[in-house]
Amino acid sequence: MGKSIGSCILLALALHAEGPLVWHGPTAGLAGYQELYAGDKPVLRYNYGVELPPGVPEDRARCCYIYPLWTPGGASVLDDFPKDHYHHRGLFWAWPDVRVAGTSYDGWMLKGLKTANKRLLFEYQDAGRVAILHAENEWVIGGKTIVNVRERYEVHPSNGQSRILNVALTLTATDAPVVLRGSHEDGKSYGGLSVRFAPRTQTVIRTEKGISETDEDLNAHDWAELEAIYDGRKAALRIDNSAANDGGSPQWCLRHYGFLGAAFPGKTKDRDAFTLEPGKPLTLRYSIVVSDR
Repeated sequence: MGKSIGSCILLALALHAEGPLVWHGPTAGLAGYQELYAGDKPVLRYNYGVELPPGVPEDRARCCYIYPLWTPGGASVLDDFPKDHYHHRGLFWAWPDVRVAGTSYDGWMLKGLKTANKRLLFEYQDAGRVAILHAENEWVIGGKTIVNVRERYEVHPSNGQSRILNVALTLTATDAPVVLRGSHEDGKSYGGLSVRFAPRTQTVIRTEKGISETDEDLNAHDWAELEAIYDGRKAALRIDNSAANDGGSPQWCLRHYGFLGAAFPGKTKDRDAFTLEPGKPLTLRYSIVVSDR
């Protein structure tokens, strides 16, 4: 009996085992991206080249975001260029109000401010079991770099059902203060880490307070997740805030049409803006778990 149980355990481990995490670039002629594989299974793609599918307005061209992202079981959970919000782009960082010398630019709707990639660096830890991507980017206005941007994506091996990604964004103003604000719309705020979800059914949004039956704005949560069925596969993506982030638990923008956003700096009576001072970087950190259910 003991031998039989041991064999079953070994078989289960073998079924859950995956190959090493390795970054691969595209073949010649395709847009600029790096795709992470676990053996022969895709994990995620980071698009560092400018993306603009046919038929999409030219002012929605963008780069520097994750799309697609797969669960260990192969469910693709993100969307890009959805027709209801062409500016939504997988897992991305953006703000609708970026002010320099009193003038506002919109990195959310891609008006006046563009993100450009400078270079990518790759790192492996734990004997190749952990893959890390460092993306060095910049925010550019009229040909001038106003903020140096560092994105870090630390991808861990799956346990057969779920996978952890630790993500971080570091912003450093170059030679003048840059003010970040969320949406100006009454009763809401968004800007910062954002996730747009693929078409799906049976959507459920949860936080540490339980199931969120309706859309939410301006409510602080330690974490939020969206669970749904994608092409017959039940899957979930959860975002956990780091306690080290400035401002504590973020306010969230939660949408059942398929969006989670950890708003920074949020909108309260005490604070609705954050100023990046030259030479004083701001770092925001989150943990993301994609899982099969």
